[in-house]
Amino acid sequence: MSTWYQVHWDEGRTQLEKFCRECRVPSSTSAPSPFNYFIHPDPDQILRVCVGLAFKRARLQYVYSILRGKDLETGEFSEERRLAQFDELKAAQTKTLDLTNWHEFLKALMQDGFRSNDMITSNIGLLYAYVTFLIGKYQFNLKLSDLRDITARWFFMTAITGRYTNSPESVMESDLAKLRSVKDAKEFISTLDNVIKNTLTEDYWNITLVNALETSSARTPVLFAYYAALNLLGANALFSKLQVSQMLDPAIKSKKSAVEKHHLFPRAHLKSLQITEVRQVNQIANFALVEWSDNIAIKDKAPFLECALYKDNPTELELLMQWHALPDGWEKMEYDEFLGRRRSLIAGVIRRGVEKLFG
Repeated sequence: MSTWYQVHWDEGRTQLEKFCRECRVPSSTSAPSPFNYFIHPDPDQILRVCVGLAFKRARLQYVYSILRGKDLETGEFSEERRLAQFDELKAAQTKTLDLTNWHEFLKALMQDGFRSNDMITSNIGLLYAYVTFLIGKYQFNLKLSDLRDITARWFFMTAITGRYTNSPESVMESDLAKLRSVKDAKEFISTLDNVIKNTLTEDYWNITLVNALETSSARTPVLFAYYAALNLLGANALFSKLQVSQMLDPAIKSKKSAVEKHHLFPRAHLKSLQITEVRQVNQIANFALVEWSDNIAIKDKAPFLECALYKDNPTELELLMQWHALPDGWEKMEYDEFLGRRRSLIAGVIRRGVEKLFG
């Protein structure tokens, strides 16, 4: 596709490349810039957004046909249509690269509780959410506050479920098809909300999500959805007065990460119980976010000693246990029982975060 741009619209190719280059490096002046902490896209990725906005298509293979003047519905070609569709793509690119649009969209991700690329597992999913944002703005004229709200809800759902992980073009093609018959802003919002509600069902919260949390993967959508929910709920890190959102701020750079994952049942303690398999020891449900200094101080202490830190402040302990999905008496549970109970509670924390997005 970049070759086509170079031949037919070299200025457009240059604009795409400049935008993507400036996404990676903070501006050295006070001038507006696309720089951000969420994504450093490539030109072809941004082109997908332009095509999605202009033609409500997700597959780049359609672009060649569209720019040759083909009507994708009838299969007919015409020179007049070729020129018109080329103009549509140009207009869509201008809107896509508009810095106000770009940063208002990124605010929707922050509204979700996401803070940086470290919490994003699918760049294509992020960019498809940008397509949805732009369609809502330019086709349905949504108020900015409503637009950010529905974009936040939509992105959270696609992120937690990994909606665009497998066959992303096909899934997005289907999602865009749902929007082609939408008539107005109200229907646009209700169409997306219906997809969200039909995806995040009771079975999803109580079964699918709980099962998805049974993993030791360090980069899985459900883990980052949990961190996002902690941000949405204003949670403090375990044993800390600082909020998780403060410690996940990507602008803070230090030799030590501000927040670290701490084993609630430490390795040494589990080893004494003859539990040494990495997949068991490093389960998501065995980790909590703590300040790095606390992680060092706690080290290999048994879990009941950690709870003792809050024995004189039961109100604070109760709130802490809610945020960090700690079941009553967790420090005395058998390890497998603890993992199972905590997975269910983590799912509940994520659900409360999503419910906050829905007001």
